[in-house]
Amino acid sequence: MELYFKIGSRTETLDIEDSMVLDVLMPDDLPEGLDQAKLVKDALHEPVGTGKLKDIVKPGETIAIITSDITRPCPTYSIMPSLLDELYEAGIRKEDITLFFALGSHRKQTEEEKKHLAGERAYAEIRCLDSDPDDVVHVGTTSRGTPVDFDRRVMEADRRICLGNVEYHYFAGYSGGAKAMMPGVSTRDAIQYNHRHMVKPESCAGRLEGNPVREDIEEAGEMGKIDFIVNVVLNTKKEIVYAVSGDVTAAHRKACAFLDRFYMRPIRQKADIVIVSQGGKPKDLNLYQTQKALDNAKHAVKDGGAVILIGSCAEGFGESHFTEWMTTYTNPHDMVEEIQRHFILGAHKAAAIAMVREKADIYLVSDMDPSVVEKTILKPAGNLKEAFEAAAAGRTNPTVIAMPYGGSTLPKLIEK
Repeated sequence: MELYFKIGSRTETLDIEDSMVLDVLMPDDLPEGLDQAKLVKDALHEPVGTGKLKDIVKPGETIAIITSDITRPCPTYSIMPSLLDELYEAGIRKEDITLFFALGSHRKQTEEEKKHLAGERAYAEIRCLDSDPDDVVHVGTTSRGTPVDFDRRVMEADRRICLGNVEYHYFAGYSGGAKAMMPGVSTRDAIQYNHRHMVKPESCAGRLEGNPVREDIEEAGEMGKIDFIVNVVLNTKKEIVYAVSGDVTAAHRKACAFLDRFYMRPIRQKADIVIVSQGGKPKDLNLYQTQKALDNAKHAVKDGGAVILIGSCAEGFGESHFTEWMTTYTNPHDMVEEIQRHFILGAHKAAAIAMVREKADIYLVSDMDPSVVEKTILKPAGNLKEAFEAAAAGRTNPTVIAMPYGGSTLPKLIEK
């Protein structure tokens, strides 16, 4: 059997005995080449839990549209034409609409990146701006103590519309919904308060109810007065296969249920070796983002096993605190203990990697300098074949589970 994994814009392959492979966990076959504009238009015409957008907004109102930044695959350029048509039909002027890219704790974007994300039409017709974590308004505090601070310009708008793609998130349960606001257009301090709940076992992929991170996000989103959302689910080619609009919670739940039908994958047993990729560009720009695939893979690997993590990480670690922790700590347990004592945004992802590393070896196939990776709790490998040989050494007939789209595939162990 030949296994294929995307890394950046290229592919890594591995020839392996069929008998070793327990599963190749792929999203269910989803349609390709659908009319994405029609899916979005149909969703706007049949909103969930609200009236139609054109009946919600009023002429003369200012509109803030909040969408994902360059680290997310949300095809904003496919959503915006239908959304703009709907707003214009309602009498909203172009000059009263601003598209905000929700940076969260990520870097600022170039104008070319903004143009690519927004699409040529939206970029030409309306303002397209990065969110600003340094110019915020405080609107309250959640019941869990998270300060609710949002971009001032977003909050000064008369209406807020959130866009997003829905996929599994390793501690918020799922992406999408109110997550565009919190952490999207919030502050580093607020994000830290929210994310500190990640160490709780209920904060995990595929869980909504009882998930303290997700519940805190949605409480903050309610305080941010989100008027409408458009959420989409993508296939492996990052094309829209499902779109939903309407209420921030009700519409989001429909997208999550759709996702589960196709991307939650049952397994009957865990494997000695799990090979996982984030699915290539743009999801594997840095190790900070590639970590998401690793966190899904942990559900499929045996204690004492090995995970081979594949991601370009062409931009390196991707965040300063994450970099510091990854290059300073040599004992993964020390990281886990420290994040529980003192939560630091950015370092939390290093701690998440450490939680997996306590259970299994982790080999990294990337474009990073091997000498840099060697300073971390990960083991560098020049290519997939080299990584597999190292992971399989000393194991007799090791079992393997492959996850070519690890960030979008959640293994679920079926109880015997």
